[in-house]
Amino acid sequence: MISLIIGCKGSGKTKHLIAEVNAAVEKSNGHVVCVEKETKLTYDVNSRARLVAADYFDVHGYDAFYGFLSGICAGDHDITDILVDATLRIGSRDYEELADFLKKVDNLSQLTDAKFTFTISADESVLPERIYEYCQKI
Repeated sequence: MISLIIGCKGSGKTKHLIAEVNAAVEKSNGHVVCVEKETKLTYDVNSRARLVAADYFDVHGYDAFYGFLSGICAGDHDITDILVDATLRIGSRDYEELADFLKKVDNLSQLTDAKFTFTISADESVLPERIYEYCQKI
């Protein structure tokens, strides 16, 4: 399952994501991973969640991003939740590529039974409609 936290810059997406990470840690019987572009959430996210900075691993673009998420899942079969902040800054602002990426992540989610949550810093009206075939807005 994929959930999206959508809104323009400054709308509180990251705060919402932090609350989602901390709630996931409390209810999870496995591991929770929080992916961010840089290390900014260190003191906000529960220490039981694995915090990973994409920049540290030089992840740029949706192909590398998908491979990165796949590697995280392959390395730990106990992951229940992966939550990602700054999705467009890691991938790109190409919304069609975003839609293709999310479709692949949906397949990964079904394969691994992990729940994915992404923040999307954009107006909902600019996103392709096909995204909502496999993603839900929260």
